[in-house]
Amino acid sequence: MTRAQQTVSIALLLSSLYLAVFFQIVALPEKIQTEIVPVLPFWALVSFGAYLLFKLGWGVFTFNDVPEAHKEILAEIQQARKELRAKGVDVGED
Repeated sequence: MTRAQQTVSIALLLSSLYLAVFFQIVALPEKIQTEIVPVLPFWALVSFGAYLLFKLGWGVFTFNDVPEAHKEILAEIQQARKELRAKGVDVGED
């Protein structure tokens, strides 16, 4: 099963469970049914957004912690400059 299929399967399962609770097919206490269940999608959306912002911030925070990738990209830049110079393109100074 691919990751996309797995994600769709989980989303359908959660949607089915939510709709069963929302339409009172599954019985819950009245206070939960009237005060919590209607705001669950909004809560999930806000939580997902907070998670994505955290992941973005963490990626920016740890961006400089990849010295191997830095060395690799510098080597690729040098190789590209050599290839372009061999074809007669002026690429500036090293």
